[in-house]
Amino acid sequence: MPLDVGTITIIVGAQWGDEGKGKITDFFAGSSDYVVRYHGGNNAGHTVIVDGNTFKLHLIPSGVLYPTPISVIGNGVVIDPAALIDEISYLTDKGVVPNLMISDRAHVIMPYHKLLDSALSDYQDTLAAGSTRRGIAPVYGDKMFRNGIRMIDILEPKIFMEKLQKSYAFANNLLSSITGESIDLDMDTIYDDYLDMGKRLSSYISDVSLELYEAYNNNKTILFEGAQGISLDVDHGVYPYTTSSNTIAGSISTGTGVSYRDIHRIIGVTKAYLSRVGEGPLPSEVRGDEAAELREKGGEYGTTTGRPRRVGWLDLVQVRQAVRVNGLTEIALTKLDILCNTKEISVCTAYEINGTKESEMPASLQKFRAAKPIYKKLSGWGDLTNNMIKEGYKALPESLRDYVTFIEDEVNCRVSIISVGPERHQTIIR
Repeated sequence: MPLDVGTITIIVGAQWGDEGKGKITDFFAGSSDYVVRYHGGNNAGHTVIVDGNTFKLHLIPSGVLYPTPISVIGNGVVIDPAALIDEISYLTDKGVVPNLMISDRAHVIMPYHKLLDSALSDYQDTLAAGSTRRGIAPVYGDKMFRNGIRMIDILEPKIFMEKLQKSYAFANNLLSSITGESIDLDMDTIYDDYLDMGKRLSSYISDVSLELYEAYNNNKTILFEGAQGISLDVDHGVYPYTTSSNTIAGSISTGTGVSYRDIHRIIGVTKAYLSRVGEGPLPSEVRGDEAAELREKGGEYGTTTGRPRRVGWLDLVQVRQAVRVNGLTEIALTKLDILCNTKEISVCTAYEINGTKESEMPASLQKFRAAKPIYKKLSGWGDLTNNMIKEGYKALPESLRDYVTFIEDEVNCRVSIISVGPERHQTIIR
């Protein structure tokens, strides 16, 4: 089903990330002129399977697997130039030549940001989010300190040296105050390496905000691909167990310069169960053999880190917040196939917190740590056949359709997209 011409659509995560945003983005990317990343960095991981071939992406939008759309990395994304160059090479080796555009205003991850990331994670101890240690939090910190280096800077040697000297010294002082150690990296080597990478990436770097503004005014179709999910949003998530950027739909404005007034569709991607990488409370988490079975069936290992993901039953308190904060127009429900042949399926509809029923996500970390899931038990379904997928939604088992209807009623948002497998064709539009 193609997107309407001249529209803006956003794909966002309605859980903890790893919901299947890459697949849903890829599904719609073929009818888009631009596919845009607007926040996060190479801490994100998107897996797309096309004709049996698996592509694992971190910085470049999932739409890159189509020949037509321009893949755009907005100013809200933080970029490790070395990782980006490696990803371009990875795609090229697989026969995909990226049609890529990078914002000149995007901030750059420096080697010392990765050292700081590890140091800060160790320092935070039980309050650490479970960082990928790729320098994400420190580079966003430098951005807010107005101490950062942007992609345009690594194209301008004089400005780059001026900024690098200050940024390096600041990072060195910070690392020393945390660990008592200094940065064991030569600044001149960093300078030379990043200028070289700037030259290699220079043909991609431009004013993305202006490009997207003119594209929309010329009736082009734009698809935004979010990273992570609602509960990892630095403002609206389970703080401090979050990422360092805003993951919600509204951040396309700050992350690309595109006006929120021009948005037509906001699709929240939700797995039929949930998973997360990292620390912090997870009320509907399952453990032991049940968790191991679900993890193996769902392939729940981090795309970026390879770490086993924590898994649990679908949490509608979380999805309810995602509907509200993102202004979701619809939900894409993914990985229903993973629950095939499960006799009874649990769905968390609310929390019990110190004897009180709570239907919305609490800001209080104390409350969230105490939250116990209140479950609704629903009947499972058997296998899903190719004929069912071809025939459409009405051909799916009644118990599966009841599951979908139950979700819709609980969160007050329509499920318009059903994904029953990793391939493009294993997608049903209602």
